[in-house]
Amino acid sequence: MSLGWAQLRQQARSLESQTESLFHSYSSLVSSSLPLKPSDDEVRLEQQIQEILRKRETTIASLSRTLEAESAVNSSAAKLQNLVRHKEVLTDHNKEFQRIKNNIHSARERASLLSNVRNDIDQFHSASREDAEYLLDERNRLDNSHNMADSVLSQAYAINQSFADQRAMLGNINRRVMYAASQIPGINTIISKINTRKKRDSIILAVLISICFLLVIYFR
Repeated sequence: MSLGWAQLRQQARSLESQTESLFHSYSSLVSSSLPLKPSDDEVRLEQQIQEILRKRETTIASLSRTLEAESAVNSSAAKLQNLVRHKEVLTDHNKEFQRIKNNIHSARERASLLSNVRNDIDQFHSASREDAEYLLDERNRLDNSHNMADSVLSQAYAINQSFADQRAMLGNINRRVMYAASQIPGINTIISKINTRKKRDSIILAVLISICFLLVIYFR
């Protein structure tokens, strides 16, 4: 059973009111914290708006057919004006739906960009901390190396000084011995004879070793 003009107009006005209510809920998503992907509520609202806009197109088409079916006597300029007004409101609501949808898309892109920027900043800070820790470790290793080198050099200087002290002490003892020897009469002559005997014994020993070596080669 087809609906009359009054019922179709009532249905059109009801659908317009429902559309505005859905627009209010849909546009509130822009001011909220949008997730990077559409939520279930957002998808549901978008589907409801699209469905109700299609219903309004069908209702307006029915109004247009009803107006055309009426005789010229019964039709009036007021009904035609009402039909035109419903079409204008539907056009405005289609534009509004697209505008809100674009705003949500732009807001989501901004949120994604901010998220990427935050991630880049966090990665930069993390890399900076790692670099700082690495440089600090390298500095500690260099400090340890320098401390070890300083310790080795200090020990070397101490040993060198000890050798110098020992040389000075031995030189002092040698001078004292030479001085004491010079004070004893004939000590130099005795020392000279001892050195001469040592040289002679060395020569005799060398000759004996040479003779033994030649004999071994000869009888071999």
